[in-house]
Amino acid sequence: MNTRTLTPQFKGTENPVSSVERRGNGVPPFDLGPSTFGFRISDFGYPICSPRRRVAPGTGTQRRLAAFTLIEIMVVVVILGILAATLIPQFIGTTHDAKVSAAKAHVAELESALERFYIHMDRYPTMDEGLKVLVEPPMGDDKKWRGPYIRELRHDPWGNPYQYRIPGVRHPASFDLWSRGADGVDGGEGQGADIGNWGE
Repeated sequence: MNTRTLTPQFKGTENPVSSVERRGNGVPPFDLGPSTFGFRISDFGYPICSPRRRVAPGTGTQRRLAAFTLIEIMVVVVILGILAATLIPQFIGTTHDAKVSAAKAHVAELESALERFYIHMDRYPTMDEGLKVLVEPPMGDDKKWRGPYIRELRHDPWGNPYQYRIPGVRHPASFDLWSRGADGVDGGEGQGADIGNWGE
């Protein structure tokens, strides 16, 4: 039995497939309909490709995308600024309150130690002795001393030494004991107010 190979008949002299291959490097950019040659290019095993749209550099689309990104950055910066303006003052206020509480606790501890010193020594420390006699015995009068009365002599939360005065201005019969506060000087108001054993 004779087998005949059917070869598509083309109109004209040029093979359309080879022509498409030359134009598209072997991959036709589109499929030719059967109305032209009586067959489709896809019948020969070629994939069907559709042209892709490309955005040329410097076009309006890219400029709009860049502008939108800049707007997003500005919005984030504004939000961070608002959060900082809201939270930082609260944080600063909380830190100051914590330091004031610590200073009051230290003053109470020192006051209690001075009272124990008085019980053993039958006197309060002199101005020259100061608060250091709570951790070191006084010169020439160490037989009655039962210290140390505190573990260590610390500075206040702002890094300044606690102040001691005898006789006191607030307590003429005993002593004044205080921290100079955030401003580091005597007196002051608000956050710079002194913190002492006079209970204000």
